[in-house]
Amino acid sequence: MQVPFLDLKAPYLELRDELDAVWHRVMESGWYLLGRELESFEAEYAAYCGASHCVGVGNGLDALHLILRAMEIGPGDEVIVPTHTYIATWLAVSYAGATPVPVEPDEQTFNLHPDKVEAAITGRTKAIMPVHLYGQPADMDPINTIASRYGLKVVEDAAQAHGARYKGRRAGSLGDAAGFSFYPGKNLGAMGDGGAVVTNDARLAEKVRLLRNYGSSVKYRHEAMGYNSRLDELQAAMLRIKLKHLDTWNERRRRIAAYYSEALQNAGLMLPCPPDWAEPVWHLYVVRAVTRQELTERLDRCGIGWLIHYPVAPHLQEAYRGLGYPPGSFPVAERLAQEVLSLPIGPHMSDQDVAAVIAAVAGNSAAAKE
Repeated sequence: MQVPFLDLKAPYLELRDELDAVWHRVMESGWYLLGRELESFEAEYAAYCGASHCVGVGNGLDALHLILRAMEIGPGDEVIVPTHTYIATWLAVSYAGATPVPVEPDEQTFNLHPDKVEAAITGRTKAIMPVHLYGQPADMDPINTIASRYGLKVVEDAAQAHGARYKGRRAGSLGDAAGFSFYPGKNLGAMGDGGAVVTNDARLAEKVRLLRNYGSSVKYRHEAMGYNSRLDELQAAMLRIKLKHLDTWNERRRRIAAYYSEALQNAGLMLPCPPDWAEPVWHLYVVRAVTRQELTERLDRCGIGWLIHYPVAPHLQEAYRGLGYPPGSFPVAERLAQEVLSLPIGPHMSDQDVAAVIAAVAGNSAAAKE
């Protein structure tokens, strides 16, 4: 059997009638931007996150960038970022004109290591941007404590953490503001690009609303040099439907992760081990394999999809050559880039799919092909 890494059609097939209905509703409304669907989604998603405000924007990168702009973080400023993350975390800082300052992750959680943050703070530091990587919340209490001590902002990169909880509180309510992505492959995914800023800060939310719409709150009057970054009505309407199913889908992801963790204990891999205070949503199930190529070849033979998140650390990307970090600068991130491997996980995987992945990873090729 073939098990794809990700099946983007399955959520549509499950919700076809509801999604088709809202498509017609939006199309027949004749209103496609900054309308009632967006307003309703913003209210519903803010409530879901346990926050006061949500502002829909064009994508997750814009969400992070606009937060920094609204905080007036820019040239000459520094923002602490993880060394192990998707490059969008760093790009948001660069787009604001600030400088990303890398800090290594905790090797057990893959998230920003709180014990290493303080040493990276300088007189130019304005914010810390922890990432809830792979759907597991970062350890926010010590990060917030450090930020408070130095008068810094905390911006959650929650692009992979829709519904994740830290000590009972949902991602999006754990810092000064959070940026979410609704890229189609996310736990809460649109039918194209989309993103949102979530915050309890009314003033910041209003600034983001201004910036996302050309710096304008009144048509043809522009108070700031803004951007065109608006979550459109169709995407908002479809996200409203999917939001109703998000907790159920996340619970299915948790069950699959539990199956993997139980069945692969003796597979010679380092498996995810979330802290007791974390309730991940398992956007990705990421293992570490010293002999990763051997594992990927076996998965290929068995028809099992896989991906690497992420094969090149941001500081070694061509885009960031100018920062001057040579190989060896951040050994933890570089080691993770050589060892991490993401297995298929998603709410629409069948029990047979999960069994096939387990069999292939464990080396039982015959069982995987049944």
